[in-house]
Amino acid sequence: MQLLPEGFVLPPLPYLVGILLVSLVIVGVLYRRAQRITEQIVVGLAPWMGVGAGLYALEQARAIPAVVAPFASAPTVYLTTFAVVGTIVAVVGDRHPDRFAIDSTPGVVLITGTVVAVGVFAIAAVAAVRSPPVHVFWPGVAVAGATAIAGGGWLLFRSFLPTVIDETGRAGLLVIFGHALDGLSTAVGLAFLGFGEQTPLSQLLIDIGGVGLFVVVKVFLAVVIVGLLADYVREEPSEGNLLLAAIAAVGLGPGVHNVVLFTIVG
Repeated sequence: MQLLPEGFVLPPLPYLVGILLVSLVIVGVLYRRAQRITEQIVVGLAPWMGVGAGLYALEQARAIPAVVAPFASAPTVYLTTFAVVGTIVAVVGDRHPDRFAIDSTPGVVLITGTVVAVGVFAIAAVAAVRSPPVHVFWPGVAVAGATAIAGGGWLLFRSFLPTVIDETGRAGLLVIFGHALDGLSTAVGLAFLGFGEQTPLSQLLIDIGGVGLFVVVKVFLAVVIVGLLADYVREEPSEGNLLLAAIAAVGLGPGVHNVVLFTIVG
């Protein structure tokens, strides 16, 4: 029985050793420094999640040079993105982690991530134009639907569990949006663009109840997890926000990957 998603391959040994060593060094530096992780830093990481996802889509579409392609393959691209972001945070240090400013840690992470993300998406746009037709309708539907779902979920929290908003803030909203985007983009890819699901567990759920059930379960679990983590974020802010960032990444990353890939080759 296949447990890992299709397309997960290890890069050549020199690439793998290099990225692992760099990642371990960065982890050590950040751990020793006791880097604080705030809601603002989690939000600042969102563009970088898109960068990793976009690079993986470009690698699958063979739209990046072969010499750097191993760094953009899955799962190596996650380490590559972490190495870059971790280096930025290590260099900037623990500067005003609870507010956005040009010289603050969240601000630097957000700005650099946005600049790099724009570059990655521009390359994707060029690749799409060079291989017409360009498919934007269904990816756009997925993005719009995820935005609506995230907004609706947040309104429910504000109406019935306002403490969840107080504790998780925009980081919680990012979790809901990311998993809604993953679910909806997967649904439109399967239903309208002829793509298949790469993750065995997700495919099992789709086989049981179709794409509708898959989307409902993804969104429901995201909302429940955000609600359950609110107390943990209040009691252990750094650990709780780091967990929110990880959960957001496993939703937003695949979602953005789907949108970019569908646009290029859909």
